[in-house]
Amino acid sequence: MGLTERVDAVLEAGRAPGLHGLVVLRDGQVVLERYGAGPDHRLDEPLGHVVFDRDTLHDLRSVSKSVVGLVYGIALREGLVPEVGAPLLASFPECSPAGREHLTIEHALTMTLGLEWNEDAPYTSAANSEIAMELAPDRHRYVLERPVVEEAGKRWHYCGGASALIGEIITRGAGRPLAEYAADRLLGPLGITRYEWSRGDDGVTRAASGLRLRPVDLAAIGQLVLDGGRDIVPRSWIEETLRPRVALDAGTRYGYQWYLHDGRAQAIGNGGQRLLIAPDDRLVVAVTAGEYDREQSSAEAALDAVLGR
Repeated sequence: MGLTERVDAVLEAGRAPGLHGLVVLRDGQVVLERYGAGPDHRLDEPLGHVVFDRDTLHDLRSVSKSVVGLVYGIALREGLVPEVGAPLLASFPECSPAGREHLTIEHALTMTLGLEWNEDAPYTSAANSEIAMELAPDRHRYVLERPVVEEAGKRWHYCGGASALIGEIITRGAGRPLAEYAADRLLGPLGITRYEWSRGDDGVTRAASGLRLRPVDLAAIGQLVLDGGRDIVPRSWIEETLRPRVALDAGTRYGYQWYLHDGRAQAIGNGGQRLLIAPDDRLVVAVTAGEYDREQSSAEAALDAVLGR
């Protein structure tokens, strides 16, 4: 059974009921597109029942983090941001809590800050650290002033606040909002003109979760990574980004804002948002879904079908 037959069998059997979009590229060419329908949200804003097609924008949620990681590499080449080994607090001179002088930008890129952070609560609750960050008077101070709970650099701990710090360093270095710089340096060169990137009440781009793209454009970003960055992202940064840095669980590692497993790289977002890069199979797979804050089985079923697992 071929790729198309496997995917259609999964869809016809109802095994991916929350699937909103699926785009598969092989050797840079679209070989499969499928779109569904169902309730959707723009972060916490209900959008009602949506019938999706190629031109429908979709939340990427935490896939945004992986995009921000790529943008950092562009800004680094342009000399706008510090090297990854630079002290993190040097980029936030207005906020210098004691006991964090050892933190580097790399600790933020790898989510190994060693600070207290909890995103286990639903993203509708202030008990979730990312939501608490959004509600704070100063989001970056909120992150940096979290209590130190362990040695930095030793253990990965999921932290949207780390991505918020990376986004702010880009913003300060570029002298313009993250969304504007990313559109000019990453999205635009890829021919991506339709996007949204939400901002918090403070006007700051939500680096951790706010990007909305068409699935086909998300796939184009994946192809860029598979191609080594072309002339848009430095090849050396792609290599560093996808180099395993810290263990998550059996077989899974984390690079610079990307998950790494079995020679594949993946960006993952709440609700079933996925961007999978499979070099050995010459594949890029973009998935969007609507299973927010619950088990994300539709994306996994779609990926399993594409990869023949």
